[in-house]
Amino acid sequence: MEHRVTAAEAGRRVKDILRGVMGVSYSAMKSAKWDGRITVDGTPVAVDTVLREGQTVAMRWKDITPAYAVKPYPLGLNIPYADEHLLIIDKPAPLASQSSANHPDDALENALFAHFGCPEDFVYRPVNRLDKGTSGLMVVARTPHSQHRLQSLLHTDGFNRVYLAVVEGHLPQHQGVINAPIGKEDAASIRRIITGSGKPSVTHYEVLEETATRSLVRLQLKTGRTHQIRVHMRHMGCPVCGDFLYGSELDELPGRFALHSHELHLLHPLTGKALHIISPLPDALRVLLG
Repeated sequence: MEHRVTAAEAGRRVKDILRGVMGVSYSAMKSAKWDGRITVDGTPVAVDTVLREGQTVAMRWKDITPAYAVKPYPLGLNIPYADEHLLIIDKPAPLASQSSANHPDDALENALFAHFGCPEDFVYRPVNRLDKGTSGLMVVARTPHSQHRLQSLLHTDGFNRVYLAVVEGHLPQHQGVINAPIGKEDAASIRRIITGSGKPSVTHYEVLEETATRSLVRLQLKTGRTHQIRVHMRHMGCPVCGDFLYGSELDELPGRFALHSHELHLLHPLTGKALHIISPLPDALRVLLG
């Protein structure tokens, strides 16, 4: 990433441009400083260097190459938005977001690797992850800088996510706020529980439809705890349909549950452009409402 110094910026120091204009965090700047990855007109410099008009300040990001070989997974992906900085992917379910010991070659990471033609320098940079059983919109950065900027937007007004869930039963009110701290059940479990020792967790909800036994709920996260919506819905007595961990599996939803990342409001991390992407509720979830 680089920036050409304007007349108005002449006389400022390199660190002022990096931090204030280019949006680099203090820790990233500090790391790059010691590695000689900060340059002016191609020459490594100290961050206190005073700049002149027309000079080019650049910082090279230290990319982390995976310690494992990514295997391609040919899968037709729905990508409603893409540019040189980021992708917004409509992830199907069940599909793991990242390859792992359980999913070494059939995750979204592998599908993107195949989508881009298996490049040797491929690095997977997810910004927000979705559970294997959750479908919908997910953001993946294409450069280290855009990943850094996007992660700084998470849980702010510049990165708003809205989910749809089909849940069992009926909520006590048609709209409200769930403010209940979430923590791990125990050190060995992946389950989360409501506990006074947990981290603050806030979910806004609105009931959109009701049937005799189920509800369609619109949910907006104000925090991003693991399994937050699933735990909060169980806490309200309305577990997400098909949620094997916090409710009951459904034969109609093999490998997944009725949670969908429906809407994304995002300020582009480099251009500042407002992006608004919508993914409709999948038919497999719609039919649960009869």
